Amino acid sequence: MRVFIVDDDAGLRQSLGLLLKEAGHQVDADGDAEHALSRVLDEEPDVILCDVRMPAMDGLTFLQRYRAGHGGGLVLMMSAYGNEDAAVAAMREGAYDYLQKPFRPDEVILTLRKAEERERLRREVASLRASLGADAVRDEIVGESAVLRRAIELATKVAAYDTTVLLTGESGTGKEVFARAIHNLSPRSEAEFVAVNCAAIPEHLLESELFGHVKGAFTGAVGDRHGLVEEANGGTLLLDEIGEMPLALQSKLLRFLEEGEIRRVGDRRSRRVDVRLIAATAKSLDEAVRRKEFRDDLYFRLNVVHLHLPSLRERPEDVPTLLAHFAQLAARRLGRPISITPQALTMLSSYQWPGNVRELRNAVERAAVLSETGRLDSADFAPFADPAALHSDNGAGPNGNGKTLRLKPQVEALERAAIRRSLAAAGGNRREAAKLLGVSLRTLFYKLRRYDLA
Repeated sequence: MRVFIVDDDAGLRQSLGLLLKEAGHQVDADGDAEHALSRVLDEEPDVILCDVRMPAMDGLTFLQRYRAGHGGGLVLMMSAYGNEDAAVAAMREGAYDYLQKPFRPDEVILTLRKAEERERLRREVASLRASLGADAVRDEIVGESAVLRRAIELATKVAAYDTTVLLTGESGTGKEVFARAIHNLSPRSEAEFVAVNCAAIPEHLLESELFGHVKGAFTGAVGDRHGLVEEANGGTLLLDEIGEMPLALQSKLLRFLEEGEIRRVGDRRSRRVDVRLIAATAKSLDEAVRRKEFRDDLYFRLNVVHLHLPSLRERPEDVPTLLAHFAQLAARRLGRPISITPQALTMLSSYQWPGNVRELRNAVERAAVLSETGRLDSADFAPFADPAALHSDNGAGPNGNGKTLRLKPQVEALERAAIRRSLAAAGGNRREAAKLLGVSLRTLFYKLRRYDLA
């Protein structure tokens, strides 16, 4: 295990280093806390042994800045002036354990052995999460297209770390679904996932909603109230529509990201919070930075891992799978069977879906609720046909009693192929083929004549 000693006492660094090396650990040390902080954030040791009392920077400040810099090693505090208050303060700031000088060699070795076991278990859990990650994400994210699989793979990789993630994509592409999946795959999954839509909260209330306020901070502040950032402490905070955040509040968000501290509105003291941040936006932050509507330093701080979610137009092969998935959800919710006919499927597969997955889901739910039979046909999705597609024909042809569709050429090709497959599966029996297609025999005869398949 890689151990780093931070202590201004050169004699202790040397003796403790020899002890740990004899126990089989890799050891490095530094007597300057400021310099040591830079090194441990860069070198990422497994365990840091840090003195509480040091010149220039004390141990608790070192610990705070190490955590704010997203250091992931276990930190053990050491002090010759140890007391219960110092121990509690160190544990509250995220220390793994506390050693009081002078300590016995066996006490140090035992403490490190416990830390090593904890680190081994953490790695095993991370490995297990990674191996099960793609399957777990696919429970929430439906589709098998290559572009979606790449997004899922990146989400799975980044979930194990506290790295800030920037999710971009059109409205309705599933940014919050991805954010929840990342949270559920992360070591923070047992803690809270808090989602905040920055565009939905009035500008004058947003700071209080995020960071909280103290009694008397403004008219109506009748008591202390914690904000949504504190509510997410230990877990994950999603700031949706981050591009709509006012410039004045962006500086306070940046301070929180860099220092790991917040200050309630009207409060004089700061509070430590441990939150993994995911930001999402449908607008171009690059463009917003150029227009001076978004701070460039905040943008760089958010854009550590950029995950762009494809629109539904970029993955049309996922539409049939999504339709089947949302039909199942609707059936479960309504307590009755819901199915989609091949004609409706071919029509919906050609639609561009400007509202993306959200629009598709709402379309299926609306059609399912309004349907009397639960068998969703093209007419149940009339708003999603080509603008010139629906027209009143009588039944299944010029002399019938219902409606048919004038379909786009690519949809006609799909329908023609579906008819051919159904006829082949039915051994040429048109009545059986009509049943397979879910249409009347009269409709099938009309389609056969139309496509010269008779």
